[in-house]
Parts: sequence; C-alpha cells; structure tokens
Amino acid sequence: MESPFKADILKGKVGLITGGGSGIGFEISTQLGKHGASIAIMGRRKHVLQAAVSALQSLGIHAVGFEGDVRKQEDAKRVIESTFKHFGHIDILVNAAAGNFLVPAEDLSTNGFRTVMDIDSVGTFTMCREALEYLKKGGRGRNSQSGGSILNISATLHYTASWYQIHVSAAKAAVDSITRNLALEWGTDYDIRVNGIAPGPIANTPGLSKLAPDEITIKAREHLPLYKIGDKWDIAMSAIYLVSDAGKFVNGTTLVVDGGHWLSHHRRLPKEEVKQLSRVVEKRSREKPVGVPSSKL
Repeated sequence: MESPFKADILKGKVGLITGGGSGIGFEISTQLGKHGASIAIMGRRKHVLQAAVSALQSLGIHAVGFEGDVRKQEDAKRVIESTFKHFGHIDILVNAAAGNFLVPAEDLSTNGFRTVMDIDSVGTFTMCREALEYLKKGGRGRNSQSGGSILNISATLHYTASWYQIHVSAAKAAVDSITRNLALEWGTDYDIRVNGIAPGPIANTPGLSKLAPDEITIKAREHLPLYKIGDKWDIAMSAIYLVSDAGKFVNGTTLVVDGGHWLSHHRRLPKEEVKQLSRVVEKRSREKPVGVPSSKL
C-alpha cells in the first residue's frame, strides 16, 4: 500500500534494527530505508543477514549487516560501534529481536524461560544502554543538539494472560517497563524519545506461523473485531510515525497495533439472540426486580 508519509521524512537518519533480517524487523528496516534512512541490521544468522542486506540494497537503500547476539554485551557494543564507524552517527534504535515458542508452563525449563527473557528484555536493555552515548543529546556523532529515538517491539500477551506463553508474557512486560522508565529518565536527561509497538497477529511472520498456524488463524478471524489479521506494513508505518518528527511529542508510549485483538472474546451468543434475550430479561426485571422478596412487591 502507498505510504501516508513523505518519502524523505527520515532523510539523513541512520537506523539500527536488531532482528532486522526477517519478519516484522525486516519490514521496519525496509520502510525506514524507503523513507530516507540508512539502515544497519543486526542478527545471529549470517545467511539471513546477507539476504536481507541484498534485498534492501536492491531497493536503493544504503544498508549493511552485522552479526551479533543481543544477549551478549560485547556483541551489542561491537555492532553499535561498527554502525557508528560506517555511517558516522546513529539516530534510531529498533529492538525487534525476539524469541518465542509454545509451551505449557509445567513443561518450560528454567533455561528456556531465561533464554526468552535474555533475548527480549535483557537484550533490549543491553542494546539501549550501549547505544546511549550515540543517541543522547550532544552525544557521539550527533549532527544536532536533539537526541535520538528508541523503539522497542513488544506484544499484548501480558495485558491479560495467554495460554502457553508465560515466558514471553513475562519478557514483554519487562520490555514495556523498560520503555516507560527509559522514556522518563532519558527523555528528561538526554532528549531521547523511547516508545514501543505491541503488534497483534501479523501475517507472514515467523511468530504467527509458530504460534497460530493457518488451521487456527483462518478460524480465528471470525472472532477478531476487524475480521482480519494485520500486515507487517501496519507495524512499519507505526514505526515511522514513532521515530520521525511526526511523533516528536510521543514518549513512553507502547502503541497497540492489533485491530482490537487483545480486547476480543468469543461471542457466546449471536448478536440477534442477545437482543431478543435482553428484551426478555429487561421485561422480567421490571415485573419482578431481582433480589426483592415477593412479599415486598
């Protein structure tokens, strides 16, 4: 679809995206690049990085890739320094690296729980911490006196509770907390805006294919408020808004982009039956108020 933003809204900006070689991370990398930013992507798999960089470059985007694991502080430091050396400055950090799998709580090992926490929450904090000197107002390579922008990719799983997702729910709750606390501290001290996006079910992503295969999603659409699942484009457009001047007064917010999915519940009765039942119940209540003894009527 056609972008609602000007093609050069991010001209001159440099964005570093973890997990930027596939899924939502790659779409964010693509759209930031299409809107004028130079792109560095960080990932653990060399062949995925190479394919992603080639795809971005074929679109005329200035892009590079760096191997690294967000769980390792030395990798975070090296990739951020390499991005700075290559481009001369860093303006945007997008933390999109994540781990997930379906597992009942009683079958989840401590190591499995820790792995997801390390990737999603500890990795997010580590990347933010290492990028501070490059993003803060007056920091290394800053072309202006304003600070940069951080965007953390979260989820809605922890807003209520989610089956077989205790590890990811805990990790993403931590990510939301990191977003709010850094927005408060670093927004005040360093003029860095820190926001998040909580995607709902998004088509053609590794997360959806693992957590809700086609056999489930096709049936589930009947119960979604908008009768559809989202596109990676929806998340990328939200990302552009939050990291660009269009969102210059937005700080500490995690934007839910899920079509109202987390609010939805299966209907126990069709709408017409509810209307009929409601009329019957209302008539009954007027004839005999609930909780009032018959002797008092």
